Amino acid sequence: MKIDLPSPAAPLRIGTRGSPLALAQAHETRDRLAAAFDLPQAAFEIVVIKTTGDDAALIARDTALKTLGGKGLFTKEIEEQLIAGGIDIAVHSMKDMPVAQPEGLLLDCYLPREDVRDAFVSPGLRGWADLPQGAVAGTSSLRRRAQLLNRRPDLRVVEFRGNVQTRLKKLGDGVADCTFLAMAGLNRLGRSDVPATPIATEDMLPAVAQGAIGIERRAEDSRVAGMLAAIHDAPTAARLGAERAFLATLDGSCETPIAGLADLVEGGLRLRGEILRPDGSEAIAGERSGPVADGAALGEALARELLERAGRGFFDWRS
Repeated sequence: MKIDLPSPAAPLRIGTRGSPLALAQAHETRDRLAAAFDLPQAAFEIVVIKTTGDDAALIARDTALKTLGGKGLFTKEIEEQLIAGGIDIAVHSMKDMPVAQPEGLLLDCYLPREDVRDAFVSPGLRGWADLPQGAVAGTSSLRRRAQLLNRRPDLRVVEFRGNVQTRLKKLGDGVADCTFLAMAGLNRLGRSDVPATPIATEDMLPAVAQGAIGIERRAEDSRVAGMLAAIHDAPTAARLGAERAFLATLDGSCETPIAGLADLVEGGLRLRGEILRPDGSEAIAGERSGPVADGAALGEALARELLERAGRGFFDWRS
């Protein structure tokens, strides 16, 4: 099928948040599309859309995401522009994406996944084992907070939001002794200068879909669908299919401490998952393996297993 390609006179509009990382992801998407169809960068327009989650005042106050409304904070305004026709595609960090899309939108294109690991960030320390008793750790992630307190219940955890530069300044100002970032974000920003130590996934299982970029489109837009098919990464899609099914079955959101990671191993798929109480007092983990084609079923089965092991009342704190 011949695709009506964009041009400098009629560019493809790429919607994104305005943070340095979001822009890096949008530029990667643009560059992959340009290379796939031998187009100049001018055939694409980066459209920056401010979301509720980007409010500078809320970031400065280190307001918790769960208080503000969860994952939709980083997607709502962008998706509204996509539905209205103000942009042609939307580029998202997949760990920020709710498991369900608004009617009329489709999320079926993923770029090759980056490093999935979390990073321990501190000017003079290499890991949480080096933190003194009662040290202060900063994070806005409920998952990281729960995992950290489960491993080091002596620590004090404070809310810590903002981009890389903001968080490093807070560390320098003594607001906390350490913080955590995603290795994928540091790699995409080229921030090898950040004092970051990767954390093995056996020690801190990452967020569902961490390190993955997803590209959302209007469901009826066959032209865009044809273009995105050229840059879609099937292995990433297989892994995320299992992870997001796991999350959906748990009814996961920014209010729920959930971790999950699928890996392609020996021609099959291995899915690990963990649910925690927010205070870290209990963590329940498990794993399932099977054919790649059964990824969604594996995710659902693992979620049901963990919920059964947790028993009634495990998520009562949500109400």
